[in-house]
Amino acid sequence: METSFALTGKGYVLIAADTTAARSIVKMKVDEDKIKALGPHLLMAYSGEPGDTVQFAEYVERNIRLYQIRNTYSLRPSAAASWVRRSLAESIRSRHPYSVNLLLGGYDVASHDPHLYWIDYLGTIAEVPFAAHGYGSYFALSLLDRYHKPDASLEEGVETLKRCIAEVAKRLVVSPGTYKVKVVDKDGVREIEI
Repeated sequence: METSFALTGKGYVLIAADTTAARSIVKMKVDEDKIKALGPHLLMAYSGEPGDTVQFAEYVERNIRLYQIRNTYSLRPSAAASWVRRSLAESIRSRHPYSVNLLLGGYDVASHDPHLYWIDYLGTIAEVPFAAHGYGSYFALSLLDRYHKPDASLEEGVETLKRCIAEVAKRLVVSPGTYKVKVVDKDGVREIEI
């Protein structure tokens, strides 16, 4: 019952993901961090099959870091999203495809704009102002559609995120207990408490 949300605001991208690692009806872990910092201004939330998610997230993290070492600068969010999409699309055509859904958010220090990308396990990509994956998306997308404002402050973005989390807790039969929330802006990546 994985759930992840993300939204953009005035100069930031806010990403939240539940911290439960489960298989079938068994909770394996309740403190799993499903949001990986890929660079100084780039975050990725992942969900899907437990083995695939961790392996693919580490593969993406290491390759983006390798690019930064070789070229002495980080990938911009749009370039990183395109590379991740291509990696997923190539894996579909292999014998071992990854079953991973992603929310990739970043702050472009060159253009001073936040970017959020919705990527699914088929390699489909869309740049969006807000997004969700998992069972919680059935409840959260309508709230994000109603309350999201492109020029919202970070405090307003956190309030919208709290609404989504409360709605999922109220309506989803097996709702996740806790969420980890991270923000990326001009100052970089940091975790915030909600």
